[in-house]
Amino acid sequence: MTEKIEKRPAQRKQRSGEVVSISGNKSVVVRVETRRRHPVYGKVMRTHRKFHAHDEANTAQVGDKVKIEESRPYSKLKRWRVIEVETAQAAV
Repeated sequence: MTEKIEKRPAQRKQRSGEVVSISGNKSVVVRVETRRRHPVYGKVMRTHRKFHAHDEANTAQVGDKVKIEESRPYSKLKRWRVIEVETAQAAV
């Protein structure tokens, strides 16, 4: 009667966005844009939200497209971490 219940880790949220700022060591600000249809008029509206993310390797630069994932709190504002840099901005 005593069955062992297997507990699976929860699926974490992931977002893709553009790095708009490097805010200190191992920290970036990522702007994530979403598109929603207006409930009454039906027009597609673009909205954005900024997420503070932890970048352990300091690989992301301003203008890069990155993928972030929900994680444990790193600080007061940082609750996300950079998983990968999808496209890097060309160096001038």
